[in-house]
Amino acid sequence: MRKLIISLTLALLTLPAQAENRLQAFIAKTQAMSAQFSQVVYDRKGRKTHEATGSFQLQRPGKFRWAYQKPYEQLIVGDGKKVWIYDADLAQATVRPFDRAVGESPAALLAGNNEIEQFFQLKETGNQDGLDWVEATPKSQEGSFERVRLGFKGDELNTMELKDRFGQTTLLRFSKFQRNPTLSADLFRFTPPKGVDVIGNE
Repeated sequence: MRKLIISLTLALLTLPAQAENRLQAFIAKTQAMSAQFSQVVYDRKGRKTHEATGSFQLQRPGKFRWAYQKPYEQLIVGDGKKVWIYDADLAQATVRPFDRAVGESPAALLAGNNEIEQFFQLKETGNQDGLDWVEATPKSQEGSFERVRLGFKGDELNTMELKDRFGQTTLLRFSKFQRNPTLSADLFRFTPPKGVDVIGNE
């Protein structure tokens, strides 16, 4: 689950300006965003297996903060060089180099990397449920997911859907969307609290 969320978040960081028109309009207007989100995970049979809610901030290029509030608290922070995952209940923080967290994942989709089309096939798939959809399919078969779909309402990102190679689907819906808000740099910094176990190299 964490890998999927990091991938989805980083996906919001690397969409190229020369991609499909819907993405082009969004990227051209969006250097930062803030939103609330709801997340639902379904298994291959369409059964709901997990729900969560929280808040999300993004600053291109490469910075994001994903804060789960329910059913439990978890924080994922990317500062452009590292990605931190902090579990308060476990008193544990995991840190990974940003580039390794990205890889050939959906991360290659909202940090300002114009090489995205080397790794993804992009196409518009029309209107469904009042949203205009763009689909990104990885060219490599080595990753953990089959596709990412982005649903736009007008020129705002409303929904993201990720299907992994095990048939699991993660659906994210955004609300209270703000484009280009002034975001504090502190949102994209993380220092492990005292007594927290750190896994990985800082």
